[in-house]
Amino acid sequence: MSEHELDLAALSKVGMMRQKQPDYYVMRLKAVAGDMTAAQLACVAGVAEKFGKGFVHLSTRQGIEIHYVHRDNLETARLELQSAGIEMGACGPRVRVIVACPGEETCRWGSIDTKKIARELDTRYFKQETPSKFKLAVTGCSNNCTKANENDIGVRGAIEPKWVADHCNDCGLCISTCPVSAIERKDSDEGYSYVIDEKRCINCSVCTSLCPSNSWVIGRKGYTLYIGGTMGRVPRFASVLKKMVESEEELYLLIDKSIALYREKGRKKERFGHMIDRIGLDAVKEELLGKP
Repeated sequence: MSEHELDLAALSKVGMMRQKQPDYYVMRLKAVAGDMTAAQLACVAGVAEKFGKGFVHLSTRQGIEIHYVHRDNLETARLELQSAGIEMGACGPRVRVIVACPGEETCRWGSIDTKKIARELDTRYFKQETPSKFKLAVTGCSNNCTKANENDIGVRGAIEPKWVADHCNDCGLCISTCPVSAIERKDSDEGYSYVIDEKRCINCSVCTSLCPSNSWVIGRKGYTLYIGGTMGRVPRFASVLKKMVESEEELYLLIDKSIALYREKGRKKERFGHMIDRIGLDAVKEELLGKP
């Protein structure tokens, strides 16, 4: 098979990219939220030994790539990977593999089930066509390990803390441990109280996790939704679309609307965030939320 007989665009859709070396390709594998079984990893190692150069590359988006696969071996290698339940990734102007941190299952700070959300996002959006590449990330808390604000769509676990006066022993630990100094102690004729500056609060779980008397509890729990992040040639941190999304249904609705808007108004090869800057953030929020 000659290289001109290969449909490079079609290969790109299934995660196969031409290398600079003639006749050789990179196979990009799909690992939703960075997860693979031990058996699947063994299969990847075997394919890399047989059809590559015996090594794999761990990508910045929790994926695995096998380099130096000859064009004549692409289909055979793909079928062997498929037999172990390993799918190919995606390249080009479409939704890429969803990345996620471990979340509440194993992380003490995680406040959402990141893996469940990543799998749902994968089912809904993976490989959908978009004006340019489109990346989604899910992170369990404000530690932001998967960099929600550097992705076209970022989902971050969020809690809204609530102070319970009867439990408080007035130790002041919450003030010293709050990472953004959003908690203040106030005195009044009725006594003291601890209050949150809602604009400054980043909806992390530090106060609710570290309070020794359990006077800080979770008032509301949900997701902060970011739109328009990119770390490409022209970097842009994502904008907050909504600070507290309380249900998965609303979360997916807003993501649906965001991707639909990007498809409608994004120009070819224009990243979502750059489209937002061109149109204006207030106009985009009005389209997605019904208000500026």
